[in-house]
Amino acid sequence: MNWSNNRNLTMLVDFYELTMSNGYFEQGCGDRMTVFDMFFRKIPDEGGFAICAGLEQLIEYVKNLHFTEEDVDYLRSKKIFSEKFLQYLRNFHFSGDVWAMREGTPMFPGEPVVTVVAPAIEAQLIETMVLLTVNFQSLVATKANRIVRAAQGRSVFEFGSRRAQSYDAAILGARAAFIGGCDGTACAIADREYEVPAMGTMAHSWVQLFDSEYEAFKKYAEVYPDSCTLLVDTYSVLKSGIPNAIKCFDEVLKPMGCRPKGVRIDSGDIAYLSKRMRKMLDDAGYPDCKIVASNSLDEYLIRDLILQGAVVDTFGVGENLITSKSDPVFGGVYKLVAVEEDGKFQPRIKISETVEKITTPNFKKVYRLYKKDGGQAVADYVTLFDEQVPTEGPITLFDPLETWKTKTFEDVEIRPVMVHVFEKGKCIYESPKLSEIRNYCIQQVNTLWDEVKRFENPHRYYVDLSEACWNSKHMLLSQKQF
Repeated sequence: MNWSNNRNLTMLVDFYELTMSNGYFEQGCGDRMTVFDMFFRKIPDEGGFAICAGLEQLIEYVKNLHFTEEDVDYLRSKKIFSEKFLQYLRNFHFSGDVWAMREGTPMFPGEPVVTVVAPAIEAQLIETMVLLTVNFQSLVATKANRIVRAAQGRSVFEFGSRRAQSYDAAILGARAAFIGGCDGTACAIADREYEVPAMGTMAHSWVQLFDSEYEAFKKYAEVYPDSCTLLVDTYSVLKSGIPNAIKCFDEVLKPMGCRPKGVRIDSGDIAYLSKRMRKMLDDAGYPDCKIVASNSLDEYLIRDLILQGAVVDTFGVGENLITSKSDPVFGGVYKLVAVEEDGKFQPRIKISETVEKITTPNFKKVYRLYKKDGGQAVADYVTLFDEQVPTEGPITLFDPLETWKTKTFEDVEIRPVMVHVFEKGKCIYESPKLSEIRNYCIQQVNTLWDEVKRFENPHRYYVDLSEACWNSKHMLLSQKQF
């Protein structure tokens, strides 16, 4: 049983979702069909793309939506909700449709990530959890992917549980980090609940507990001869840590026919120390002993350490990953884009003096164009939901802001990006295993051009609107519905 299934989170809503829902009910429009899009406007760390994550937890939430008697009694105590509305909540369940990007999908500003088609009350009441689940895990998965790419094939583990902002963040953050490409976590419960491989060795307290560093190493090796990784920076890495580790390997592991797994440092000049450590271990006959480094790392430090010749096999990354410290908010929003009138969806738009905050109206679909030769993703194409889109080129796209810029793509495959998750309240999508999501993420990131994956000033990946979608938006803008 997954962590989220142990709790009823139906009341994890912003209070205005309840007051609006009561208002919809009282005005007789609570059953009016609506379309809401969850999307984002800015990529964390000014990157070239983000990674979608959190869909599995959103599915669990929607499946379990129900108001308990305790929930109803609490709302009654507020003395602002009608009794008929409270009775409605007693039998509440989600009956709508949901489309979403698969977890692990690279995603870009302005395009729908989750689309909800449901009666107004139902669509409104799930707003907070749509944003909470997708925003947080997408933030961590995106940061993890940056760090993993900086490591250039070296192993990366998520070590941030004790610095996460709540136990939920520690558990689901470890899950998201694995999707983003980390090889595992220090969080044991994330292994039990989500099969994110957990690993851990010793802390400085283990070494301090014994009378000498060598005795601490010796006792640890005796308990874990087949998985012995020693923390060598409690006192002095080069003067005592590595010499005592080598002595332990010689006197304890070698007679048992075992080889050391690694040594770890959590402080000091990692570039300098790792090079000296590597030579000492090689000279002692342990070229297979891995070097693990931690200590407030992020993608920039890891990139610089590698440029400086650091000899590190595995990086453990803590608070800078689990909190995405350099840019800790994923700004996904949830906006009404269409309302049903006379059996058809009519577009709705939010207008702002800030151009980036003007929404794209209508019930929409997202397609991605891949080059047939090489498989690179070249652009995303946002269309009206019922538009007929070819499965391959040629297709001509135009920039939605600088409309005179057009490009015709000839040899491309055109694939839908979103999957149908709920149909009339029933979940019709089976979440893949987490390892499959991670592999899918790696494969999809590999379809992006290197220019899009730059850390600084990445190339802007194009998200273009179909002509019909663009015309609808600008027709509403021209009507000046302020």
